[in-house]
Amino acid sequence: MIQTAEMLKVFQRHRGDAIVIPGRCGRHWIHISTRPNLDLPLGDPAMGGHASFALGLALALPEKKVVLFDSEGDVLMNMGVLAVIAEQRPPNLYHFMLDNECYATTGGQPVPNAKNVAYDVIARGAGYPRALAFDDLKELSGSLPAILGEPGPVFVAMKIVPEVENKPIGLRKRWMVRSREQVVKDLRQELGIST
Repeated sequence: MIQTAEMLKVFQRHRGDAIVIPGRCGRHWIHISTRPNLDLPLGDPAMGGHASFALGLALALPEKKVVLFDSEGDVLMNMGVLAVIAEQRPPNLYHFMLDNECYATTGGQPVPNAKNVAYDVIARGAGYPRALAFDDLKELSGSLPAILGEPGPVFVAMKIVPEVENKPIGLRKRWMVRSREQVVKDLRQELGIST
């Protein structure tokens, strides 16, 4: 299994000028990213919402690479988005999914059939032209240049070491340093988009 922070450090070396939606690994990404104005840490919206947002952004900004770090819990809550992404075929969307086999942000409850679900196979069945799976950081590291160097949409499932949160949400250390409004304002400014 892969450590989330270590995977993000490897990804950062290949990021380029991609817009990154860090999803549920935002608490790590804010300390790793070197291009914060191209990051869209949205906190924890409704389960399953990150992929729909990433698709909309990829379609709205076709000249920009959009990278999403999703979770298996989010994908299970909005599996229909896989078929929509596959149908729309945004060549600039790179959909990475962290699979820790549990709902870590709500206490570590197990994901149903976690050891047996092959999310890359599901994505391929939904119509993604490329779908891959990794459980080893070295193998993922060697494949990242090719993954990011070819057109999307691509789906990359990664087995991740769980980092379970047991504190009530209101008592957890806040990792977001900018409001959602500021995040969007900073991205618009970085891309030269007027309001």
